[in-house]
Amino acid sequence: MYLDALSFLEDERESFRAYEALEALTDEQLDTPVAAAGGWSGRDLMGHMILWQEAALAAAKELAVNDQSPTIDRLEAAWSASPDAGDRMNDEAMARFRAMPVSDVRDQFRTVAGELRGYLTVVPESRWIKHSTHQEWFFGETIEHYEEHEKELAAILEAVS
Repeated sequence: MYLDALSFLEDERESFRAYEALEALTDEQLDTPVAAAGGWSGRDLMGHMILWQEAALAAAKELAVNDQSPTIDRLEAAWSASPDAGDRMNDEAMARFRAMPVSDVRDQFRTVAGELRGYLTVVPESRWIKHSTHQEWFFGETIEHYEEHEKELAAILEAVS
């Protein structure tokens, strides 16, 4: 559990740094599925990270002005709706990122994480760092999520080296 926002933000930034290696891949490399990454490509992994950073960003925007986040409530309900709900949510997002130009995926990948960090600096700590449920949710959508996908990242980067 974090006691201050700065510690969380520093750890989040450091945890995400490894994913920035995806930016060095060519468009062709980004679109190549990698068996050792569960068939995901670099674009897929970028899109997956963006999806949940966008969710956290939406929640941060809400918590900057309100005590509660309808986004958190909505996503938690959707995720828990059925045993395969999370997979369906992720698959729908994957289709979205596969359909958009790779340049747009790259742009979002470069900007969403920073925008999230920026918004979290203006959310009162009482609404996220000192609110255990919200802090746990933000941790799950960022630092913990990055750790969960280190295997896929390593496999994708290894496949193109």
